[in-house]
Amino acid sequence: MAEHTEIINAAGELRRACEGGDPSQVAAAADRVEGLLHPHTRSEEVGLFAVMRRQEEFTDHIDSLCAEHTTLDAQLAAIRGADPGDPALVDRFLHDLRHHIDREDNGLFPASAIALEGPDWEEVDDVTPPPVA
Repeated sequence: MAEHTEIINAAGELRRACEGGDPSQVAAAADRVEGLLHPHTRSEEVGLFAVMRRQEEFTDHIDSLCAEHTTLDAQLAAIRGADPGDPALVDRFLHDLRHHIDREDNGLFPASAIALEGPDWEEVDDVTPPPVA
């Protein structure tokens, strides 16, 4: 969840860069968000999500979260390609990012604390890539 805070803060920097209108600052800010977001979503998908997906009651929810990861990536690419960072695209990205994080922090993560047991958590730890420094 600490990574979520870092991603949200970087997304705020992206918004400010878009408001400033300098394409190089928009690209740099988008790179920063992407550099935080991609390793984070990959870790979720190959770690916690993969283990939780084996429980049928979570499959649809996890599939929707993974689809949101794909959507966020596409939105970030569109912002990078916009001239210079269309504010409407940034607003949509920030809204969707916050909604996605809320679904994880207040939905899946608490559910995982109840649904998973010791060996499950050991597996999550074993298959989750280490955080990117």
